[in-house]
Amino acid sequence: QVQLVESGGGLVQPGGSLRLSCVASGFTFENYGMNWYRQAPGKERELVATITNVGNTVYIAPSVKGRFTISRDNTEKTLYLEMASLQSEDTGVYYCNFQTGRTPYWGQGTQVTVSA
Repeated sequence: QVQLVESGGGLVQPGGSLRLSCVASGFTFENYGMNWYRQAPGKERELVATITNVGNTVYIAPSVKGRFTISRDNTEKTLYLEMASLQSEDTGVYYCNFQTGRTPYWGQGTQVTVSA
């Protein structure tokens, strides 16, 4: 079955960096564009970044442009989100996602907390 397993979150000071990973299984990873979403406390889930199946970035949210980079390794079936210059506003649960037809698939999420 489809599985998306995120990791790499944690507590980081403002200005710090983290790299999130999402390991995929149960589907042909290299055939699908992938997304990173995040959900801050009390807010709706928002799209952070999108990458095509061959590794082209097609969307970066304005709030993270220039600080976050989405990438993927199709050999390792892994999606990445490199986050730099982290701010308190980046705190939230980060999810990887893809959609086939009308069916979205989500991982369990990884918590990122930016705090001094």
